[in-house]
Amino acid sequence: MANKFKKGDKVIVIAGSSKGKQGSIIGINKDKVIVEGVNIATIHKKPTQSNPGSIVKKEKPIHISNISHVENNKPVKIKFVIDSGDGKTYSRKYRVSKKTKNKI
Repeated sequence: MANKFKKGDKVIVIAGSSKGKQGSIIGINKDKVIVEGVNIATIHKKPTQSNPGSIVKKEKPIHISNISHVENNKPVKIKFVIDSGDGKTYSRKYRVSKKTKNKI
């Protein structure tokens, strides 16, 4: 089955400690996504001979079931629509918002 989320999509977190935060997807793994500015963790790096120690803030992955696409600051469901291609031999599949029928 095709994935409903792609890199660069605007999403909103619908569950968890970051509920209500919005951002765009910067990375996708099978069932987890990394959203820009959401689920930020503080990581303490140990000093080495080449690098001094540091404290870094980094986005951590969120499960795909805890996010949803966003339109007008509200979560929306999406569906897949197959376009026949107007008499051509190919068909094209694209994502559409169920609420406003806009292409995503």
